[in-house]
Amino acid sequence: MTDKRLAPPRPITSPCIMVCTVDGTSGLCLGCYRTLGEIAEWSRMGEQRRQQLMLELPSRIERIDPKLR
Repeated sequence: MTDKRLAPPRPITSPCIMVCTVDGTSGLCLGCYRTLGEIAEWSRMGEQRRQQLMLELPSRIERIDPKLR
């Protein structure tokens, strides 16, 4: 039996796709659609808040100029 206290922490799921460019107009990352504040806070967010945000992200593409998508 493995001692759970010694197990490595579970990785935090992230929408990051390593396209880290923020659209100045919308304030959203062109890769993951998060704001800079959300990106900075991501590792400190609770799992429930991260899941909620993950559900919101796809609809944010509409806030980005189609020429930048």
